Parts: sequence; C-alpha cells; structure tokens
Amino acid sequence: MTKPRAVLFDVFGTLVDWRGSIHAGLAAFGAAQGITADWLGITDAWRGAYKPSMNAVRTGALPWTNLDDLHRGALVELLPEFGVRALAAAQIDELVGLWHKLTPWPDSVAGLNALKSQVVVGSLSNGHVALQVALAKHTGFAWDMIFGADIFGHYKPDPQVYLGACKFLGLVPGQVMLVAAHNEDLAAARALGLQTGFIKRPMEFGSPDERARPNQDWEVVADSVLDLAGKL
Repeated sequence: MTKPRAVLFDVFGTLVDWRGSIHAGLAAFGAAQGITADWLGITDAWRGAYKPSMNAVRTGALPWTNLDDLHRGALVELLPEFGVRALAAAQIDELVGLWHKLTPWPDSVAGLNALKSQVVVGSLSNGHVALQVALAKHTGFAWDMIFGADIFGHYKPDPQVYLGACKFLGLVPGQVMLVAAHNEDLAAARALGLQTGFIKRPMEFGSPDERARPNQDWEVVADSVLDLAGKL
C-alpha cells in the first residue's frame, strides 16, 4: 500500500448514525403531532427501501431521481403499513429533511480534521449535493470536496461514481482510497483499482452483526476515523 493522496468517504452509516437520528426525529414528530406508531420499525423499513429505490434508478425503471425524492416516495408508501394516517405534503417534507440533520458518530469530526491535514478528504455518497451540503453544515464535516450522486447521474455501486470522482480530482484510482463501513461499497471500489478502508460501525443497524465485520483484506481496517487517520 502507498499512502493515498485523497480519501473519500461513504457517509450514511460510516460517518453518521442514521438509525438513531431518524428514529429520534420520527419519535419527536409523532409526539408533537399526537401520533403513536412503531417509529423504530418505520425507521428500519424506510432504510430498507433505500437500495431497492436506488436500484430502480440504476436499472432504468425510474428516471434520474435524487435521494430526497426517493426517500419521499418510500415514506409515503410505507406509513400506511404502520397505521399512520395520511400526512400533509409539508409534514412529509419535514420528515424527509431529517436526513439532512443526522448526528455524526463521536469520532467522525475529529477524525476528518486529522485526515485533512494529511490528504484531500471528500464525501462519495449516494446523497445528492444539496443534502450533503446541509449535512456538512449540521455536522461540521470540513470537506475539501463533496461528491454527490447527482454529479454523475449514477448511484453507487455504478463505476461512474468511483471513477468519476478520481477524474475530478485529477488522480488515478490507485491514488484514491474509499472509506466505508460497508463491504459491498469497498468491493466495488477495489474492483476499479481504488484503495479501501473499512470502518467498524457495529451499532449502525442497532446491534452488531456480520455487516459490521470486514469480509476482505482491505488495505486499512479501523475502529474509527481517528484510528484510520493514525494508521495512514
């Protein structure tokens, strides 16, 4: 391994606690509106619609649609399944906006700052640029560059995302490292020649399971972003 010149990060799950944040936001909304529901179940079902909805775009079943609109459509479909009455459009927009205000894992901000003194740091997320800008302002993520899926018109794991980011940075894939808490994301990046870093996030889905363990010999395996910065 040679030290990468740029380190790009998956965001949802890798740097932010989407599950805890969305559950808390939904529960607060329910309390304010007097709506009782299985908000944790809704959180998990909402996230469960994430990959299928993106795959519909990737396969051409849907035209290009950004993540806010995919989240909106999924939420409208699943709320009745949990006995939640029809909400006004403004209320749905409020709930979709929860994805713009996710709480970072405790090491994320300090770890990114430590890395920023060494290499170029950027996001490589399926979130669109507007979502990620809002999230960066909320969390304090000091990116050098934000790469959103809308820049490429593709969602990961399409190769256009990984290779497009390398091209924008003027680097060959071997000079770029993707960091993620998800083996499948890293596998797609590695197949295209990028270096890989695995961050263990055992509580991403509420309890540790096989998804929180590396399933390949990634270039770096770390317990946190700070740990990754130290290892680089």
